[in-house]
Amino acid sequence: MKIVDRIVELVKETSSSLPEDVEGALRRALRRETKGTPASVVLGTILDNCRLARKAGTPLCQDTGTLTFFVSGSLRRRVTPDAIRTAVARATSLGYLRRNCIDSVTGRSYDDNCAVGAPVIRYVDIPEPTVTLVMKGGGSENMSRQYSLPDSAIGAGRDMAGVRKCLLDAVLRTQGYGCAPGILGVCIGGDRATGYEVAKEQLLRPLDEKSSAMEKKILDEANSLGIGPMGLGGRTTLLGVKIASRPRVPASFFVTVAYMCWACRRRSMRI
Repeated sequence: MKIVDRIVELVKETSSSLPEDVEGALRRALRRETKGTPASVVLGTILDNCRLARKAGTPLCQDTGTLTFFVSGSLRRRVTPDAIRTAVARATSLGYLRRNCIDSVTGRSYDDNCAVGAPVIRYVDIPEPTVTLVMKGGGSENMSRQYSLPDSAIGAGRDMAGVRKCLLDAVLRTQGYGCAPGILGVCIGGDRATGYEVAKEQLLRPLDEKSSAMEKKILDEANSLGIGPMGLGGRTTLLGVKIASRPRVPASFFVTVAYMCWACRRRSMRI
């Protein structure tokens, strides 16, 4: 199968089939909720939607999001930007993607979802010859935030207690927006640009991998807020928390949160 054909298939599978670890987290969340409550109804509907989308091979969310491809550097000559853009245009024409790309100045639609900077393509230094696609919807992207410590508005100082306040504030301010239950990708430190990059990269990590003590603490505290699925109340506000850190300069202390909705669409293929 040609590279372009394989990328088209990757787009289709990513758009229509939720990863096993994410769907498993949703099923566990459903078991935690009281039967008949809004939380259980919402989670049951989400899982039904996932089943139907996978069966039909159709997008599981109408917002097919920003497409970010992480490509092994060893594949640079084979998986070229032209090949990726050709595949995205074809996938759009086949209905695997919504026409979802707008010129920010003119408002014109790029009907094939291809333009300068779209889709996002990053060649990364990883040993395995893989291509990974992440599709991040606009609603969840709108809920992403960056804090600069100290932050007097939330009483957060330049320490890990301050970081904790930032993360819980991000969850509290999100409420039911961004299609909860969500996932937090977090970067402590770095500069403004790399903070967002690293935070978003944490969304690639499986939800069922071993969590750090801080990740567990933030997850438990966030789920104790009672916000619940779609903000309707319940025990499941977040499905996971993934935290990384990067060095910073003395003058800056950023805490960056990449919020992902329950539709954490990510998939990899080996070339």
